Amino acid sequence: MFGRLRTRVRQLGLGSFEAYLELVTSGRQPDERQMVVDLLTTNETYFFREPRHFDLLAGEILSGRPRGRAFRVWSAASSSGEEAYSMAMVLADKIGLGVQQAWEVVGSDISKRVLERARGGHYPMQRIEGIPRAYLQEYCLKGTGPQEGTMLIDAPIRGRVSFRQVNLNETLPPDLGLFDVIFLRNMLIYFQNDTKTEIVRRVLGALQPNGWLVVGHSESLKGFHPRLMQHSPSVYRLLPR
Repeated sequence: MFGRLRTRVRQLGLGSFEAYLELVTSGRQPDERQMVVDLLTTNETYFFREPRHFDLLAGEILSGRPRGRAFRVWSAASSSGEEAYSMAMVLADKIGLGVQQAWEVVGSDISKRVLERARGGHYPMQRIEGIPRAYLQEYCLKGTGPQEGTMLIDAPIRGRVSFRQVNLNETLPPDLGLFDVIFLRNMLIYFQNDTKTEIVRRVLGALQPNGWLVVGHSESLKGFHPRLMQHSPSVYRLLPR
């Protein structure tokens, strides 16, 4: 992150980080604040990361899903989209892609830069490790010619996934809606406890009663909210009021 900031300071012809901070906070270049966000955010992700969570989604979660309405899943720190598309492949496999199969995946991130990459659904072939072979064959297109060495998520999957900019440190957009499953993985570790508590409170406001909240394997939400019941390590359910 330091190196990326230093490069940006040089690009702008500024002499110090202090001068850059003054530029960002002054408001003289409003787009520079978003540039800082893009430079500072950590975007480590890959397809089917922590696969036990996707096994849970494919099994217990989907087998007990509510009927009569769309099943909605939120990748709340989606970065460049691999997690959201992994979710969508599972839902396509277990529920289907027909017009009668109502489900959607929403991916969100604070960084506009990674969201642009996510919307394209276009990745280097080196990124495909972790995708089950059957999913790779069914839902991914191998690039040829000028696109050799890349992979594109097939259009029916991309059509079920939307991406939007959301800052979890602020009030959530009112049109975000409610979700049956929220993945909030490997993001809370970057915040102090008071900030974590506020983020969890906001996110739970977008979770259906009896919905599922999944965090990273190294994270715990014990004691963060009175209505959170632990199902298994890193997996929680929201008790009804």
